[in-house]
Amino acid sequence: MIRAACAALTLTLVAGMPAAGEPVLTPPIDCDLGGDCFMQQYVDHDSGAGAYDYHCAPLSYDGHKGTDFGLRTLQQMQSGVNVLASAPGTVKGVRDGMADRSYSDANSAEIEGRDCGNGVVIDHGDGWETQYCHMKENSLGVRVGDEVARGSVLGEVGISGRAQFPHVHLSLRHNGKTIDPFDPDGTVECGTPDPETMWQDPPPYRPGGILDVGFSDGIPQYSDVKSGRAAEPSLPGNAPALVVYGYAFGSQKGDALRLVLTGPEGTVVDQTEILEKQQAQFFRAVGKRRRAAAWPTGTYSGTVTLSRQGREIDRRDASTTVR
Repeated sequence: MIRAACAALTLTLVAGMPAAGEPVLTPPIDCDLGGDCFMQQYVDHDSGAGAYDYHCAPLSYDGHKGTDFGLRTLQQMQSGVNVLASAPGTVKGVRDGMADRSYSDANSAEIEGRDCGNGVVIDHGDGWETQYCHMKENSLGVRVGDEVARGSVLGEVGISGRAQFPHVHLSLRHNGKTIDPFDPDGTVECGTPDPETMWQDPPPYRPGGILDVGFSDGIPQYSDVKSGRAAEPSLPGNAPALVVYGYAFGSQKGDALRLVLTGPEGTVVDQTEILEKQQAQFFRAVGKRRRAAAWPTGTYSGTVTLSRQGREIDRRDASTTVR
């Protein structure tokens, strides 16, 4: 996991808005949270070298200064998902023109000082501002000085700057200080999140979950799973193997990931793996090699379940056809 905070944009300052009190926020992404997009990382409340979110759970990393709203695959990003203004205000800073690619040691020098990637800063008055990072190259549709309403389209979700999956990073600041919109007073009490938030309708908290389920004729490459290219909508009867995979986020040590593949003649494989470590994103795949001349034709179903301490926290199903 990248252990670095998103750097602020180099800004062109304009006259601030009149004082308007605390902004009320809505999600900065045009998608179905928990369906085709998800929230993966939150503001880090640990002042030391560790990291924990406003639930005292590890969905954060050291020094993380915002909330990440992610897409399930790169294919979604390429199709275009809008980034929206979370509150009305005046555009205070913009940056565009940075390439969309996953951050790595090989390209780290190229983004030094521009961790946010392509992004926008909006002034909401009275010292309040929001920042939107990692947007798609050449997608920004606003300029410094523009007045935007809540829900106005700023651009599209990308993977520019210091990012390893397509998402928009939303930071909220007051007089330069990072504010967690889920816990504005910054006093975290484990097990009892602050009921007073800065959201119009607080997005539901997910302690981890399944991003995607798919099928292939062999163990897929992780890069293909992340991009969405690994999934096969149908497979031939002479496929060398039938494999179901689950792509997930937010694992903790001891979690159980169960993968089940069933077909016209019943269960093909049913396997549970106990996860050995915390991971921001990961995938697992199980399958069975073909032993007969061909697989039975028909519909095959895959179910992936993530459980923690004996309690199911997410499940996702998918199907494919063998012809």
